[in-house]
Amino acid sequence: MDASAERLQGSSSRLRLPRLGLGASVIGGLFRRIDDGTAQAAIKAALDGGVIYVDTAPHYGRGLSERRVGDTLRGRPDVLVSTKVGRLMMPDEGVIDDRERDGFFSAMPFSPHYDYTGDGVLRSFEASLHRLGLARIGLLLVHDIGKMVHGDRHEHYWNQLTRGGGFAALERLRDEGAIDGFGLGVNEIAVCHDAIQAAPLDAILLAGRYTLLEQTPLDRLFPACISAGVTVIAGGPYNSGILASGTRRGAAHYNYGEAPDGVVGRVRRMEELADAHGVPLAAAALQFPLAHPAVACVLPGLGDANQARQTLDWFDLAIPAEFWTEMRDEGLLRGDAPLPFH
Repeated sequence: MDASAERLQGSSSRLRLPRLGLGASVIGGLFRRIDDGTAQAAIKAALDGGVIYVDTAPHYGRGLSERRVGDTLRGRPDVLVSTKVGRLMMPDEGVIDDRERDGFFSAMPFSPHYDYTGDGVLRSFEASLHRLGLARIGLLLVHDIGKMVHGDRHEHYWNQLTRGGGFAALERLRDEGAIDGFGLGVNEIAVCHDAIQAAPLDAILLAGRYTLLEQTPLDRLFPACISAGVTVIAGGPYNSGILASGTRRGAAHYNYGEAPDGVVGRVRRMEELADAHGVPLAAAALQFPLAHPAVACVLPGLGDANQARQTLDWFDLAIPAEFWTEMRDEGLLRGDAPLPFH
């Protein structure tokens, strides 16, 4: 595979996505502390390997990821940057250390405030430009809209996005050339269907929902994306880690929590098949989503230079067709899931 091979999709002729990107949530301190040097080395190693797309968000360390991404990418206009809207970072004098908050270890003195209105979108966009220290953001994604995050408040925030001008502001930014495209950055499927009907999206960054463990988007979402010309970015290909770390290194994480026994058993059988064919399971997890024509890019999270270099090796690894057919024949993959034969 070629990390820099571009695919043109979406309703905007300006939006171009490579096959492999870098997810910068870990760089913002997700689940563990990470220093500036380690974060920047991770990004540089990915760039040296041909990666030309980095995704970040204000939520990732309450601005820390954006600052680190911008400091590393300044002077690299060839790299596509995506960030997100939906949370405004408000000053918080109570944050005086880097203890874990909302899953991130960061001393950035801010607290998130949800705002999906047109004014909130524009304020978030401008604040991200300043945190990044960059003149341009290529792709702007609505972050964590949906019932999975907001529960009973979802309807309130959805109205902000639709009737309150959020989508209209994004469309205006694209039409004026301030960004190349806009879309969603979410972990749930239902809201993607609603958004495709509500706005002319360019892309959906769907994290953790099209992986070796989950293929529900095959039913309705991917056909809808293809019909509407919406590009899919497959985030979270390791399902929060279990498909990268496996089941043999202590506690395994799935969907941002401890993996249930059923998932652990399923991954254990995948590991056995992968071992039989001399394939790292993480390489299969990384390559699998790209076999579907709706998916333009896969976006793993990377936290250090070694992870970046290992990811590039996995991305280029030739995986035997027999491995994929055995995965399907054993029911570990859906029969209608396209397989990445080389």
